[in-house]
Amino acid sequence: MPTWLERSTAVPGGRRGKWLVLAVWLLAAMALGALAGKLGEVQDTSANAFLPRGAESAQVNTELEKFRTHDLMPAVVVYTSDAPLTDTVRAKAEADRAAFAKIAEPGQEVPPAVASDDGRALMVVVPLSGEDQAVLADKVEELRTVAAANAPPGLDAAVGGMGGATADAFTVFDTLDATLMGITCLIVIVLLLLTYRSPVLWVFPVVAVAFAAVLTQAFTYLFAKYAGLQVDPQSSGVLMVLVFGVGTDYALLLIARYREELHRHEDRHAAMRIALRRAFPAVLASAATVAAGLLCLGLADINSSRSMGLVGAIGILFGFLAMTSALPALLVLAGRWVFWPLVPRHGTEPRTGAGWRRAAETVARRPRRAWLVSLLVTGGLALSALGLNMGLNQSEWFQNEPDSVVAQERLSAHFPSGAGDPAVVIARTPEADTVQRAAEDTDGVVSVTPVATTADGKLTRLSVVLEGAPDSEAAKDTVRELRANTDALVGGTAAQSLDKETATARDLRTVVPVVLLVILLVLVWLLRSLVAPLVLLATVVVSYFAALGASSLLFEHVLGHSGVDWSVPLLGFVFLVALGVDYNIFLMHRVKEEARTRGHRDAVVTGLVSTGGVITSAGLVLAATFAVFAVLPLVSMAQMGVIVGIGVLIDTFLVRTVLVPALALDLGERRFWWPTRPAASGKPSADTPESTTPDREPAAL
Repeated sequence: MPTWLERSTAVPGGRRGKWLVLAVWLLAAMALGALAGKLGEVQDTSANAFLPRGAESAQVNTELEKFRTHDLMPAVVVYTSDAPLTDTVRAKAEADRAAFAKIAEPGQEVPPAVASDDGRALMVVVPLSGEDQAVLADKVEELRTVAAANAPPGLDAAVGGMGGATADAFTVFDTLDATLMGITCLIVIVLLLLTYRSPVLWVFPVVAVAFAAVLTQAFTYLFAKYAGLQVDPQSSGVLMVLVFGVGTDYALLLIARYREELHRHEDRHAAMRIALRRAFPAVLASAATVAAGLLCLGLADINSSRSMGLVGAIGILFGFLAMTSALPALLVLAGRWVFWPLVPRHGTEPRTGAGWRRAAETVARRPRRAWLVSLLVTGGLALSALGLNMGLNQSEWFQNEPDSVVAQERLSAHFPSGAGDPAVVIARTPEADTVQRAAEDTDGVVSVTPVATTADGKLTRLSVVLEGAPDSEAAKDTVRELRANTDALVGGTAAQSLDKETATARDLRTVVPVVLLVILLVLVWLLRSLVAPLVLLATVVVSYFAALGASSLLFEHVLGHSGVDWSVPLLGFVFLVALGVDYNIFLMHRVKEEARTRGHRDAVVTGLVSTGGVITSAGLVLAATFAVFAVLPLVSMAQMGVIVGIGVLIDTFLVRTVLVPALALDLGERRFWWPTRPAASGKPSADTPESTTPDREPAAL
């Protein structure tokens, strides 16, 4: 470690330095706390926030701003009955239409109800303003109240269309941050209580994470407000889970090393300085790996993926800073009593991991068999990913079935599937008639209607009703033909689905290799080796495919999902590879440290024993925090949480415990550490003569 960095890491554990560090964090939190609460003000909830940059459907959304009605977002009220419609039903719809006129956007007419060809459904389109989504959600709720009131027996009403779907999505995201924060915080506290068996110690990591959370939200707001950083509700929600999960991981590692040193040093300040100096390279490499992996998402075309990567990197930075400065200062300030009732006493033996010692020796006796069995298990799970279906229909976006989904299903059953959510075509006005005729001649198009012209008369907007449901393959094929047959821009839900599907495939080809290369370079820097980083990276990739396969079985046979959202494979890969390699970093950094005074075999065994408890606890915390997503109503976020959670558990209990140590032992010192070789010297460390001697077993958590 460079001298200046070594001196910096000594500050939080210093007698005066701890006060300085805490003062800086308190002042920063007080000064920026107000900004943290403003993050919601800069969130981008527009459709383009979840579309590829430069996509044709995104261009259509931009061009719509030139039309006077660009902010209109129609809601579609669908009345259905098992029996043919009666005069009573038609009278109900007409009375509701009069009430809807008072809810609709001022100056906009509510057209008469349209009956289906089978005579069992009515459709009323209500123009609403989409400028303020909170107001839109309230108005959609009013529509639902009116439609449900005084309904004749056997008549069902549902509100959907673009307005209904947007209102339902807004309702989900409106409470997303609070739900995630509350559940995540509760899970972290419970797991810390179980880990430390102390009624006090858990408070300190949580306080440090709170510092990180405040500054993360404040700086994210500043970057969004003044530097053009795009923040959407999804990335904002994931941000807090990431800060809590990763921050707690770093806290567990540091506290474990600090407790070891408290057994060896009477002065807690000296113990913290040594613990931080020894844990810092691993924590730094871990933070750099995760941040670098997330920053690679900046190369993605999908705006929401890019947002999640850049915003997440900010969270990792402040989580790292808080856990390597605020947390050490808090622990040193409080003293040994925070570990009560298991207070580490100077001169006593630290608790040893007997179970981890047995597991490590079992792996060491037959390493080749161990890693072959591990590969068979992970490979078997990975095979399940071969039949993975990609893409979700609109009806599958939510784990429950909101009213907008019900409305779309009923529209598809009684009207052309795209009637409630037509495609949008923007043409140059002189060519509008030609574009209309070409669109009408396109297979899969039911009708084409000119809707509006811009104030300058240069552009004309056409509404194109498709036969297929907006997110169906048939509708996507029709959009492809429309784009090929017309010299115009084609947008709408079907076009957006097609553009996201195409961009996601491109992002996978672009981002994944870059992520692997960047993480490989970080591992080479940390381990000063070429073979070991390649082995570690390969095991994490295997773990990802195993998690994807196991998750696909869970989605299909337990949760009833027909496929996986297009965004999940890329985001799951980046999170799992970046976070999963953390545990390999924690393990191999300790192995390399032990190899200075032990042989290769003893170093691997001792490294596994000494990090077994802390990495297991960290893995459980991280998996549990991401598992929080599984309870959310959005299927895409639930799927991402499940994949990352399962992957972290596989990394924790199989890859790090069996596969990596077995490969390191089977390859041997020369090949595993090539081209360097951390040969055992048999000499103790200059910091603590007794801490790494061969006859002492390091403490486990």
